[in-house]
Amino acid sequence: MAAGGSRPRGRRAAGGWAPCAALALGWALGWALGAAPPHRCRPDAALLPAPLRRLAGAALLRAAVPRLGGGWSPCQLYRYRYRPAGPGPGPGSARPNGTGPCTRGWHYALPAAGLRSNLVTQWDLVCASRWKVPLEQTTHLLGWTLGSVAAGLACDRFGRRPAFVVSLVLAVPLGLGVALAVDFIMVLVARLLFGAALAGAFLSLYVARLELCDPPHRLGVTMVAGFFWIAGELLLPGLAVLCRDWRVLQGAVTMILALLAACWWCPALLLESPRWLLATRQLERARKTLQALAESSGPSSDDGSCHQESLLAELESLSEGSPQPRYHAVCEIFSTRVIWKNGVILGFAAFIGSGICHCFTRNLAPHLPRFFSSYFVLVGTEAAACLFVYLTAERFGRRAVLLLCTVLTGISSLLLLALTQYLLDLIVLTLSVVGMTASHAVTMLSIFFASEVLPTVVRGAGLGLIVGASFVGKAAAPITAIPNSRGFFLHHVVFASFAILAVLSIMLLPESQGRSLPQSLQDGESQRRPPLFHRPPREDHLPLLAPHGIPHDYSRLAASTKRMLGSPAAPRET
Repeated sequence: MAAGGSRPRGRRAAGGWAPCAALALGWALGWALGAAPPHRCRPDAALLPAPLRRLAGAALLRAAVPRLGGGWSPCQLYRYRYRPAGPGPGPGSARPNGTGPCTRGWHYALPAAGLRSNLVTQWDLVCASRWKVPLEQTTHLLGWTLGSVAAGLACDRFGRRPAFVVSLVLAVPLGLGVALAVDFIMVLVARLLFGAALAGAFLSLYVARLELCDPPHRLGVTMVAGFFWIAGELLLPGLAVLCRDWRVLQGAVTMILALLAACWWCPALLLESPRWLLATRQLERARKTLQALAESSGPSSDDGSCHQESLLAELESLSEGSPQPRYHAVCEIFSTRVIWKNGVILGFAAFIGSGICHCFTRNLAPHLPRFFSSYFVLVGTEAAACLFVYLTAERFGRRAVLLLCTVLTGISSLLLLALTQYLLDLIVLTLSVVGMTASHAVTMLSIFFASEVLPTVVRGAGLGLIVGASFVGKAAAPITAIPNSRGFFLHHVVFASFAILAVLSIMLLPESQGRSLPQSLQDGESQRRPPLFHRPPREDHLPLLAPHGIPHDYSRLAASTKRMLGSPAAPRET
């Protein structure tokens, strides 16, 4: 491969990877903004009897705030009843007569997650108002759900690149809206819309990057993007320590997104998917996109040049008739049998993997009291899951690895559910880490698997529904995080049962390893369930990394497009 040709392809690959770090910063912001620091009530001298109002410092604190365990009560102050002395001289006695809520606010042990001010300290979201923190987290995740669905529909109607650019541009003013919020209601609305914009950029980037790859490299390119995402999550604590204030941190992340959005005009940031253009009969745009892809790939062999020239000439001849584009609506998925079945199973698996992760995090919480330790364990298990999928899914197949990870998730969850009080702490920690890693692997492999089995014409909308299902699973966790919540046990039981059910349903999936991406609904319906460890032959070449700029797979797509346009039974364009 010529050196001049490898550099443009490397830049285009980086264009599909680098934005993941910026999007991950926006995703991980919620961990820092909603981190609740240790707190206690501020002493209120007005609640003390006259003889105690002259106290100060530690003595005032002991007289005003009850002790709870090894620290001070976070939500209660003493209430006193002063008893005057009997006949004759002598002081009266002042004894606590009960407790009541805080009256002068709270004292916080800062910094929290590296910040000296966040949403919790800004609006005192503790004690009676502590439910507002999971409400904000759930609202943000709801935004990611709605954004995934909306962006998926936009990807299939307007293209992958326009959906990505519009989502990224919208994220900038919405992020500034969060930073400039004047009350908690404004924060809720702005965070909802900000999450939707980030989800749209993530989904459209994911689909476009996948459709530029051939079977041997699809998994590798996607997992490298996953490592960029993890790198962005790891950058957040350092950025929080530098910014110190939540508004400054939100503004800094928004400025990073603005710099990324300023490069929207650059084709290297994200190339429109030629697969989608061909599948929807946009032959002129497909010819121009493939021409740009071939030119940016640098010099190639004579055989490769002849192949590219013949393909472009064939596309030019096909586009002379100006066929009208034909788009497909998401409702067409519901009229299929195989595509619908695959989507439901993989959406169910993604929902379980993201929802059950909180059960393992909850078991780790007593052993990881500090924010940074629990955060880095969570991100570390995500990195381990990404590496595990990368090393195994291409060797043993998507279905077998997904089945294994689901079994590990279910077994770890059931053991913790039934035997936590009887197991050593080390075993509980081990099971929690294994279960958390396996659940991360289930989520990311379910989404990747779905992107390979869904046909190109509805890949955006179908994948948007499946990614949305994973965020719905995540949204169930904040509610159980409320102190003294009684819903955690039921949450754990339900998701553990679902994991066992998912093991049975995964066996009904086809295997996508080494296969070309299905283009039409007919291609998606023709997928059948092979033996569990079936390994199909490798096909195609990768436009980003292969010696030739245009893979032979596009020649087959062009030929099928020609047959489709020439068939008298072809459906009318819409």
